Amino acid sequence: EVQLVESGGGLVQAGGSLRLSCAAAGFSFDAYAIGWFRQAPGKEREGVSCISSSDGSTYYADSVKGRFTISSDNAKNTVYLQMNSLKPEDTAVYYCAAGYDCYDRPHPYGINYWGKGILVTVSS
Repeated sequence: EVQLVESGGGLVQAGGSLRLSCAAAGFSFDAYAIGWFRQAPGKEREGVSCISSSDGSTYYADSVKGRFTISSDNAKNTVYLQMNSLKPEDTAVYYCAAGYDCYDRPHPYGINYWGKGILVTVSS
């Protein structure tokens, strides 16, 4: 069964940190670009970050650049999103997705698989 399972979300105060994990199963993890989207209440979904399967290049939305870091552990079929200096505007449901490539953008394109999402709440 193909699965992308997010974990590590929760409630944190502004300025704090969280690390999200995206664990993959049932497909060739290292053949896909893996990335994160988020959707805040009342807002459109936006791409946050992406890591390329071809060369490990990473891409970030301007709103998180310098604060978030995406990384991959292929041995564990897991992608991480380290989120530091969190702000209330980072509050959203975060989704992991696997797609064909990042194409230099902060999210994968040609998405084949989605996680169910995990809530991150940053209090002021």
